[in-house]
Amino acid sequence: MNIMIRSILSLIPLEIHKDRKHYIVEDTSSREFYEMNEVCIDAIYLIQQGFLLGEIERQLKEKYSDEEVNILDFAEQLLELNLIREINGVKIETNSNKKEKLGFLWISPRIGKFFFNEVAYFVYALLLVVNVILLSSHPTLFPHFKDLFIFNFMVLNIPAWVGLTIILVLIHEFGHILAMRANNLPTKLGVGHRLFLVVFETEMDSVWKLPSKNRNILYLAGICFDTVILSIALSSQLIFNNDSGVFLGVMKVIVLDTFIRIVYQCCVYMKTDLYYLIENITGCYNLMESAQQLIKKQLPFKFSQKDEVIFESEKKVVFLYSIFYFIGVFLSVSLFVIFYIPQLFYALKKVLPGFEKAPTSLLFWDAALFSLQILIVLMFLLNSWRKKYLQK
Repeated sequence: MNIMIRSILSLIPLEIHKDRKHYIVEDTSSREFYEMNEVCIDAIYLIQQGFLLGEIERQLKEKYSDEEVNILDFAEQLLELNLIREINGVKIETNSNKKEKLGFLWISPRIGKFFFNEVAYFVYALLLVVNVILLSSHPTLFPHFKDLFIFNFMVLNIPAWVGLTIILVLIHEFGHILAMRANNLPTKLGVGHRLFLVVFETEMDSVWKLPSKNRNILYLAGICFDTVILSIALSSQLIFNNDSGVFLGVMKVIVLDTFIRIVYQCCVYMKTDLYYLIENITGCYNLMESAQQLIKKQLPFKFSQKDEVIFESEKKVVFLYSIFYFIGVFLSVSLFVIFYIPQLFYALKKVLPGFEKAPTSLLFWDAALFSLQILIVLMFLLNSWRKKYLQK
């Protein structure tokens, strides 16, 4: 059905939240959020009051004489976003689907507020300073690539690392979950990946319901919990330095895993927690896409791409983010050079001689089962990639 200047529209249920620069419009059924300026919001209010589109355009042009107002273009955009329910009383069939219902409502907001309040924020900040001091004053505590290998048999190291990583990542994500519940927001836990690492991901779209200043701690919540875990593991190595090798080995793996995860958060060329924090502080959304567009324009060869609109007021922020974009790439390469590549060569050096042994040898089965474990991890990663790009 065509939208005409004399059409009357009926919109689906929407909630409008004031943001740092503009407004966030929430589709309450699909839980999709859209950034719109004040002109668009006034247009929505007038549509909801039942005015003809022509009358709405006239009122907007009077109020915003310096703005370009085209109500038909805006109405078409609303239709594309599945935000229109009826046109002239005729119901519109849409392809929008309701999102899966969010959960964790069984966690009381009081529990969330126990971990996220003014006193807790001070403790997290203090522990961060303590961790920096410990790592700076005790070089032996700084993670080393060999810390991954707790046991002499390689086949035991992968399950130990995977098990510890799953526990630590869940603790990180529960930081986000508890922060969401502290604000009485629902959420859910999914699976995704960062580069070649399979990770858990907390659904945080509902943060758009909150004022901009209240979202920051939700993005930092996982790092807050990482800071606590890191401080416990570092302190344990100092306190129990004469204890059994396995216990200290576990503590070293925890330090290694947590340290790498915190560094990854600084790789803002990916959409990490710190990336969303930067977006929220600056109020420049789609920051990554804008920076990628800016970077590609400086390259000698051209890409066929749909350009993002970069507003004049955002150009400085996008330029500064582009610098941090490259710093993040440098950090990722550094992690490969310092940790991952040496770990791979060390593991190969340990397991390859095992294939020269007889099938009755423990070393042969250690090498064979270790290789099988690596294949299983790669399969999980490939499946995560497949799901991500199929959704796109």
